Amino acid sequence: MSDHSPSTATSAPAKRTFRIWRGDKNGGGFKSYQAEITTGMVVLDAVHQIQAADANDLSVRWNCKAGKCGSCSAEINGKPRLMCMTRMETLPPEGDVTIQPLKAFPNIRDLVTDVSWNFEQNKRITPLTAPPKGDPDLFADGTFRMYQHEVDRSQEFRKCIECFLCQDVCHVLREHDLHTEFIGPRFLVRAASLEMHPLDRADRTSFLKYQANIGYCNITKCCTEVCPEHIHITDNAIIPLKERVVDAYYDPVAKVIRWIFGAKKS
Repeated sequence: MSDHSPSTATSAPAKRTFRIWRGDKNGGGFKSYQAEITTGMVVLDAVHQIQAADANDLSVRWNCKAGKCGSCSAEINGKPRLMCMTRMETLPPEGDVTIQPLKAFPNIRDLVTDVSWNFEQNKRITPLTAPPKGDPDLFADGTFRMYQHEVDRSQEFRKCIECFLCQDVCHVLREHDLHTEFIGPRFLVRAASLEMHPLDRADRTSFLKYQANIGYCNITKCCTEVCPEHIHITDNAIIPLKERVVDAYYDPVAKVIRWIFGAKKS
């Protein structure tokens, strides 16, 4: 008589091999580790498991593990992503998982890069410049007049968590290393948030053209594709800024007016 009782055996957790870049600014290479994968795991979970069991000295930057701090940016299988928001089941089931630091910035150690350059770019952008006293956009008591639809226009840009994935994937910074000439998509978004503010009075077109070199962007939308906050970086920020620069410097009517009156755009 055969035994039809259910089996009490449980399958062991699946294991995946992770190739993690180890090294510093002087060089390094990939080293292989294994981690047990369970349902719902994200890449950061696997990295922490490896760090606890096999690589206590592995350097990795993280904080919230909720996709809101932007700290755990890395390149997973060659694509810039947040490790805490990349579920293991979304990766190809076969082959090793490769994790390396962001390519566009100097490496400090292992998966940690020096992103301080980005904060220097932010300082270069003229901050919000409010209207002066007597401006028609002010009420009699000197308060600002603003409507909800005006707030909504730039609200999208405030979702940025400064993970700098868009900076990393941008070919101008990643492939051509033009950090001294181009501020990158994250700070074009910052400029757009100010330019589209209804109360701002600053003129940033000269900065965008000559210092930020917005013309270097060929609107491939790679920055939009990697944004974890789904900001429409190209369509809603970069293209409108490009249009403002074109209007200021290349509009034929404006050029004729400047030629007649001798005015030149700085």
